[in-house]
Amino acid sequence: MRKGIILLAILVTGIAGVLLLVTKEEPRQPVTAAKGLEAPPFELADLEGKTWRLADLKGKVVLLNFWATWCDTCKQENPSLQALMNAEKENDRFVFLTVLYKDTPANAKEYLKANGFTFPVLIDTNNVGRAYGLTGVPETFLIDKRGIIQEKVIGPMEWNTPEVRAVLAKLANE
Repeated sequence: MRKGIILLAILVTGIAGVLLLVTKEEPRQPVTAAKGLEAPPFELADLEGKTWRLADLKGKVVLLNFWATWCDTCKQENPSLQALMNAEKENDRFVFLTVLYKDTPANAKEYLKANGFTFPVLIDTNNVGRAYGLTGVPETFLIDKRGIIQEKVIGPMEWNTPEVRAVLAKLANE
């Protein structure tokens, strides 16, 4: 009888422990990149070996796009990003950067060449995607001249539109 009580106590304790583990809420990662907050700093090299630091871009509007060659919606979005970059190439108050997410530089080089894209591609070797709290790709951040995130766009978007260019001009003139 005594063995039965001991086994029952062990069983109840074990079940309680499992329930505590299952129902314990995982701590949430703090939001690091959201509209109105300072953009997380980064220092990354592009496909050509040039180092880009967000801190060096203060005073300019930065469009920071995360993408991958395996992402179909990124492939749909990339022509409009290239068109926007081409349209704004004379605008020295605007910087357009992309960050390759969970992909290889070789894939990116091949993809750019095959499609005639010339936008800068930074290699995410420092978990910048994680610092920006990516949920997937494409995701794009519009960062103002002070380094504050003004917009976060999840998913693809048509970038080379009069509306987008007006927002860029407004931010560049603030």
